[in-house]
Amino acid sequence: MAGNGKVEVEKEELKKGGLRTMPFVLASELCDRFALAGFNANMVQYLQNELHLHLVQATKTLNFFGGTACLTPIVGALIADSFAGRFWTIAAGSFIYLLGMIGVTVSAILPGLRPPACELKSETCHRATTCQLLVFYGSLLLTAAGSGGIRPCVVAFGADQFELDRPMAQHGGRRSFFNLYFFSMGFSTLLALTVAVYVQDNVGWGLGFGIPSIAMFVSIVVLVAGYPLYIRRKPGGSPLTRVTQVLVAAVRKRKIHLPADANLLYQDKELDADISTAGRILHSDHLTFFDHAAVVTDGDLAETGRPNPWRLSTVHRVEELKSILRILPLWSVGIFFNHRRLP
Repeated sequence: MAGNGKVEVEKEELKKGGLRTMPFVLASELCDRFALAGFNANMVQYLQNELHLHLVQATKTLNFFGGTACLTPIVGALIADSFAGRFWTIAAGSFIYLLGMIGVTVSAILPGLRPPACELKSETCHRATTCQLLVFYGSLLLTAAGSGGIRPCVVAFGADQFELDRPMAQHGGRRSFFNLYFFSMGFSTLLALTVAVYVQDNVGWGLGFGIPSIAMFVSIVVLVAGYPLYIRRKPGGSPLTRVTQVLVAAVRKRKIHLPADANLLYQDKELDADISTAGRILHSDHLTFFDHAAVVTDGDLAETGRPNPWRLSTVHRVEELKSILRILPLWSVGIFFNHRRLP
């Protein structure tokens, strides 16, 4: 009976993920990107024309919140990997972002939350008051915080639906997803930069911000609607913690000679099960200093056989750190490419 129950569970799991989830993930991303692009594209004009800020101050404001939005994904990724999981991190981030968008939309509609229009005859423009700016800045801060839950998880969550050990992934399902994902992202951005910006310039800021806000709401609804179909991986623990543990263990054992045979380095399939669902990383002969972390010495293992992670790391975890270090040069180039992007 127990065996039959296990088979039923496995059958239910096989019904999740794959192409059936693509309409939900892609439609959610389409609305999400439309909302983000339409919301941020014309923000400098809003700060100048509606809040009556000088160009320099408007630029500084957007640079500050844009920089904040580039840091919050680090926190979001740690939360997703440590305990929340990708789905709930995306959902929570989208909801927080929506709250920020609603705040900006309301401030653009209600006269009390924005300064009066400039007097054409006297050319007098009243700058936004401190309270009005606090409402606006608080809303922007919410969008920056919300983007921290969206940006680091969306692509990985979509890829999770095509696990490598499933036939669909082996037949190009994951590759098709990435192609459609980036097409949807580009198409929705183009649509936002034409439709939303046109409405903001020619109809009104309230409707111009309201349309992206509605798109974000639709994005959340579509994402949640596909909940029963998604593959939701269990969090495997913070990668930052694992990287730090490898560094500490390698420094502690820096004077210990490495074995000539790499097979003597510590490996534990059970310990790495949650973080190696796509297969374990094989040992490499590069950056061998970090291999010291996988050398077994006295006191590294408890009586139960479990290792002290601050003294002993598996080869898989050591290779994770090596992989990160190898892509750092490529990643650093991306900083210059993306430094002008808004939240």
